Amino acid sequence: MTRRVMLREIAHARAGDKGNRSNVAVYAYEPRHYAALKAQLTPERLKAEFPRLLKGPVQRFELEQLGALNFVMDQALEGGVNESLNLDSHGKSWSFLLLGLTVEVED
Repeated sequence: MTRRVMLREIAHARAGDKGNRSNVAVYAYEPRHYAALKAQLTPERLKAEFPRLLKGPVQRFELEQLGALNFVMDQALEGGVNESLNLDSHGKSWSFLLLGLTVEVED
């Protein structure tokens, strides 16, 4: 049996930024949830969930031994901190956005 949960219930995230590129690493709290992260957090899903924010390619790197996925998102910060008129165009905002997604996990 599965249930739908907010990603923040089973994982945490750390983000960084450089120019107009952001990277976010999502870490499963428990190893048993890593498979669900791998199956459901894909570059395609992120592009579909945030089409107005993600203007460039999204790459995903799997960090099996850490139970983590690292996403590198180009053209994701409205030009970057120095170019954007947005009040918070730092990559840290991406951690919050990703952790707000829902995923299905086994009970």
